[in-house]
Amino acid sequence: MKVLVDADACPVKEMIVDTSKKYNIQVYMVTDASHVLFYPEENVHVVTVDQGADSADLAIANRTEKGDLCITADYGLATLILAKKATVIHPNGFFYTAENIERMLFERHLSREMRRQKKGRGGHIPKRTKTDDANFLAIFEKALTAKEAPNS
Repeated sequence: MKVLVDADACPVKEMIVDTSKKYNIQVYMVTDASHVLFYPEENVHVVTVDQGADSADLAIANRTEKGDLCITADYGLATLILAKKATVIHPNGFFYTAENIERMLFERHLSREMRRQKKGRGGHIPKRTKTDDANFLAIFEKALTAKEAPNS
């Protein structure tokens, strides 16, 4: 198993690095050329790809194999990873599954349509909390120590 991280805007990179080091798991932080990442840890590899709307996503999808673990907030990428029989976790601390991804993709579609028609819902994205971090860490450790992927 290896861990692949959609690292461009991932809020839990440090937790991933610290926890993966504890379990001696290889981590691949995938980012586009507009971001600069460096990790001195031997188990952490930074993969920098060209800038582009889906460059990092495609690099992650191409590197993912059955049994790997991916961290992303991107529903489209999560769908590709699930198709490869790998485990996918959202940075807020939940597993993507075949059961929940269709609903999320549909909600994303509805949101885009509302924005296109200028019927925005208003509101704001809530700030990340310590509870979000704790939820992620619990799910991440569960995935690292699982004998079988939770969504396989």
